[in-house]
Amino acid sequence: MSLDSVLARIDQDMPQAINRLLDLLRIPSISTDPAFADHCQTAADWLVADLQSLGVTAEKRQTPGHPMVVGHIDGPAEASGPHLLFYGHYDVQPVDPLDLWDRDPFDPALEDTAAGQVIRGRGSSDDKGQLMTFVEACRAWKAEYGVLPCKITFFFEGEEESGSPSLVPFMQENTEELTTDIALICDTGLFESAVPAITTMLRGLLGEDFTITGPDRDLHSGMYGGIAMNPIRVLNKILAGLHDDTGAVTLPGFYDDVPELPDDVRAQWQGLGFDHGKFLGDVGLTGAAGEQDRTPLEQIWSRPTCDVNGIWGGYTGDGFKTVLPSQASAKVSFRLVGQQDPDKIREAFRTYLEENLPDGFSVEYRTEKGAPASQMSIDDPAFEKARKALTNEWPRPAAYVGCGGSIPIAGYFKDILGVDAMLIGFGRDDDQIHSPNEKYDVESFHKGTRSWARILDALTR
Repeated sequence: MSLDSVLARIDQDMPQAINRLLDLLRIPSISTDPAFADHCQTAADWLVADLQSLGVTAEKRQTPGHPMVVGHIDGPAEASGPHLLFYGHYDVQPVDPLDLWDRDPFDPALEDTAAGQVIRGRGSSDDKGQLMTFVEACRAWKAEYGVLPCKITFFFEGEEESGSPSLVPFMQENTEELTTDIALICDTGLFESAVPAITTMLRGLLGEDFTITGPDRDLHSGMYGGIAMNPIRVLNKILAGLHDDTGAVTLPGFYDDVPELPDDVRAQWQGLGFDHGKFLGDVGLTGAAGEQDRTPLEQIWSRPTCDVNGIWGGYTGDGFKTVLPSQASAKVSFRLVGQQDPDKIREAFRTYLEENLPDGFSVEYRTEKGAPASQMSIDDPAFEKARKALTNEWPRPAAYVGCGGSIPIAGYFKDILGVDAMLIGFGRDDDQIHSPNEKYDVESFHKGTRSWARILDALTR
């Protein structure tokens, strides 16, 4: 099989591929709003029909929430390549505030911009456009040779934007069917909108939402000020003590399970030429606030964090209500790396908090379960094959990168299926995902499709 003919087919059929994507984008598959439940069913049906047109044995699987789409197709009889699973999600974010959109978010269109042509519409980048890059690469292979280069399982969900409540139970119930040699996920982007990347590190997440209570009611500050301990004062001291002067987190044992970054990975990251001054300057900041002995990309990708996401208490309306409030509350989140255990970090945080409460004070927690970090082993030769394939498509060499955020599905593949995942995406920083006027560059869609064709070729040689 010649890769060149597949790439030529992708180039030739790109107008039709864009039209198919526009059709999918017209379906308002907003997963978090029950009013759009029927549209989520429609989007799943659309994908089933599209996969079936490629010869994939595909079907819609109902869940307590929105349906999954699962499809299977064999490669050539003599194929010796890996069995791949490709994951994407067809649900999208709500479109509010609607008045900030320049056009109907579900009336997608091509637009010419100063940076090139874009596909404008909700879901164009997150994640329908990304999902369809892989499907279109498969379509080109099938059109040229009547068969895909290896065995592939397609797995699309419809609840990613609403917390994926049905995902883990579905994977647990269908483990044997979904287990493959490696998983592919297209829900990430190019590094700094230019460098093709394989994300190999994802930080985990733990959140603590709590309220400290002191006196049994709000107190008049003229009568009680000075003699009574103020819960806001207590809370401020506790939160301020979470970091030392170097930016390190002070919780005992916090760094016990944090691995050091390998020298070769650190060198590769340094070679990316990341301009942290511009990165911070773009949001009106100067100077990094994290651990002072770590590089900026380490701070974002491979080091754990502790951040206060919200704090409130007392009177916050116009004017003054001179009280010592009965309660003060905060939300604190931790981004986790390596083998950090969310339960262990939670215990350490609560112990710290409770040890610093004055006598007579109490604390109440409102917390959801945390998720550990995910780290993919690049010892598998498939990762380097994919990296070289990406390099052959883009002007700049592809890199292994980290991700400061959390993409739980990668961890689920590892924990439930025992499968490592490659996270490869083609979004750009200005795609405005989750925001009004979301877009996906035509170049990202085109070169993303070509990239998957190259990766399929590389993984099956």
